[in-house]
Amino acid sequence: MDMLQAILLGLVQGLTEFLPVSSSGHLVLLQRLFGWTEPELFFDVSVHFGTLLAVCAVFAGDLRQMASAAVALPSRVRRSGGLRPALRSDADLRMMGLIVAGSVPTAFIGLMFHRVADRIFGSVAIVGVTLILTGILLWLTRYAGRPERTIRQFRFVDALVIGVVQGMAILPGISRSGSTIAAALFLGIDRELAGRFSFLLSLPAICGAMLLSLRDAATASAVPASQVLTGTAVAGAVGYLALRALMRIVKRGTLHRFAPYCWALGATALYWSFG
Repeated sequence: MDMLQAILLGLVQGLTEFLPVSSSGHLVLLQRLFGWTEPELFFDVSVHFGTLLAVCAVFAGDLRQMASAAVALPSRVRRSGGLRPALRSDADLRMMGLIVAGSVPTAFIGLMFHRVADRIFGSVAIVGVTLILTGILLWLTRYAGRPERTIRQFRFVDALVIGVVQGMAILPGISRSGSTIAAALFLGIDRELAGRFSFLLSLPAICGAMLLSLRDAATASAVPASQVLTGTAVAGAVGYLALRALMRIVKRGTLHRFAPYCWALGATALYWSFG
């Protein structure tokens, strides 16, 4: 890897981690385009860390409010007359509980199948198929109507369903952001809330994936530290801008406009693989 490749991969990661077009799928295709037969796992983990910082920056207010709610949990529970009433009446506690609930199926799927996903990570054909499936899912969001359920109407079973969908995004080519936001919209969750929940739910998922990959990735890495740091910084800066842009797109209800791009890229990947 040279410095230009590191910058390009960081740029692609920053854009595609949040835009609903699958960052992992793009990284697979770019790395194969560069002639790498095996994914550079440590670099992939590092640029994901850059986009993790972008989520923390955009949703710093939500994170502060949930942290305050966690610290004040005993007093809030006492005032509400129990944990269940507190979760119903306190929006910050409820969001925190929903994220915990959604993280459970994601963690289970990740622990059970991450090695399988690692083995197929370099498959251009699988990326092509899953990108096409992502495009179909995004296209269907145009029929989701006008979701209006608020945080107090957001059920814990809804969080579990979205967590399962997020777990399926372990496959390269399945957009994590696109699939989880789409699932929330299909469940009737308000658009802005669907976007916020999707990206707040991504924080424990990204951290878990990084921890699972870091040990093997660190021993296998041959990329100089300067290129790793540059790619990470580019991914974080571009990711911040892309995330803010996507939140505006979600609020307008135009997520389906990314579907043709996913279809075209997926078809290209299949042609590249079998042509």
